[in-house]
Amino acid sequence: MIKKLLQLASLCLVLGALPAFALELQDAKDQGLVGETPSGYLEAVNTPTAEVRELVDSINAKRKQHYQKIANGNNTSLSAVEKLAGEKAIEKSKAGHYIKQGGQWKQK
Repeated sequence: MIKKLLQLASLCLVLGALPAFALELQDAKDQGLVGETPSGYLEAVNTPTAEVRELVDSINAKRKQHYQKIANGNNTSLSAVEKLAGEKAIEKSKAGHYIKQGGQWKQK
């Protein structure tokens, strides 16, 4: 239970730890270009432009780095942290933003 609470607290920090990309990410989500997935990572909703691909790759690399730190600090697997992060990211997604469920994109 304590591990899960630590993971959740760390996850909240992770999801807010990308201020340099916040505006760009928010714009991409608002425009329906990217969405959150159960894997804890972003994906392009449709065929991405080079700019969207760069944004997704950059943010996902930073997320993976943070997820690995959380996993190491809590003696758990990276996949467990990714799964929890995906659940929380989908849960926190705003209405109208895209989320991937059952392999399909849906607007929340």
